[in-house]
Amino acid sequence: MPRHPANGRGASINPVGRFESVEYVVDSDVELRPEDAVAEATRFFRDPSRSIIASNDSPDVAFDRSINPYRGCEHGCIYCYARPTHEYLGYSAGLDFETKIMVKEDAPLLLRNELMAKSWVPQVIGLSGVTDCYQPIERTAKLTRGCLEVLAEFRNPAFIVTKNHLVTRDVDLLAELARFRCVSVEISVTTLDDELARAMEPRASAPRRRLDAIETLASAGIAVAVLTAPVIPGLNDHEIPAILAEAARRGATNASYTVLRLPFAVKELFTKWLEEVVPDRKDKVLNRIRAMRDGKLNTSAFGDRMKATGVFADQIRALFDIACRREGLVRGWPELTTEHFRRPEAPRSQLSLF
Repeated sequence: MPRHPANGRGASINPVGRFESVEYVVDSDVELRPEDAVAEATRFFRDPSRSIIASNDSPDVAFDRSINPYRGCEHGCIYCYARPTHEYLGYSAGLDFETKIMVKEDAPLLLRNELMAKSWVPQVIGLSGVTDCYQPIERTAKLTRGCLEVLAEFRNPAFIVTKNHLVTRDVDLLAELARFRCVSVEISVTTLDDELARAMEPRASAPRRRLDAIETLASAGIAVAVLTAPVIPGLNDHEIPAILAEAARRGATNASYTVLRLPFAVKELFTKWLEEVVPDRKDKVLNRIRAMRDGKLNTSAFGDRMKATGVFADQIRALFDIACRREGLVRGWPELTTEHFRRPEAPRSQLSLF
């Protein structure tokens, strides 16, 4: 597989955001070759958000409330459906999404305040509803860990989705939540091919490390599911049985999948990536996507957007179902409970006065 032209990044371009009326274009008489591109450094910015729990009413999502300590994601997955959210900040869904990361430094404090409010009704909170809460900056920022400390204090159930082995750092807090059936972790495994993973998800953990994470978490008594997402027809769909078999062997009990989505700028970014990295498979992949999306590269209707429709979508569904039955994996997410929720008598800041 050819080396990706944007060394260490998923996207190789920075298309103008759909809300921008002005575009900055570099005027140069020298045409740079793709192999001469230099990886752009990651920059971090303080996000001054005054609330942390977001809500959604999508029937396609397993939770109605979610926390995202970071906006943008350094993992750089070329297919990421969240890329267009960066356009709301005036940035591009391309390289900006993976090099300009907004950090919500007050996330744990905001979460504690919101759970303390009498208006809070205990319910499952998803971590990584948009971007991965265990992306590289979490290693030092520790905002996800801080949020888990708050969730453990309140025993409020949480559902985590990640593709980073870093989640195992917090096995102590996750095990504590697991004692009250208040946590489940879904590890995303897109491919078992290291070379494809490096090109498609350049700064996420390698496939074997994600499988190691499943094993570590399962050994600690934490409910673990494997997420095969996104399934890309003509590229990684044939790997579904092998991924589920390996995940089950490592201790996963549940499994789910989603089919590739290409909203807004992601269509252009993914198409260019195919041209640069797997040009021999470009037409096959795009044609199969269109066959599953009513002749288009993306559909947004609830229900269909995650699983798609048509013959190829039916084949993927059947392959996944058969593999789940063979490996003894339960479809969907482990069930969590709110029955152990508790609200401390006073915030820590007040208690410390005494």
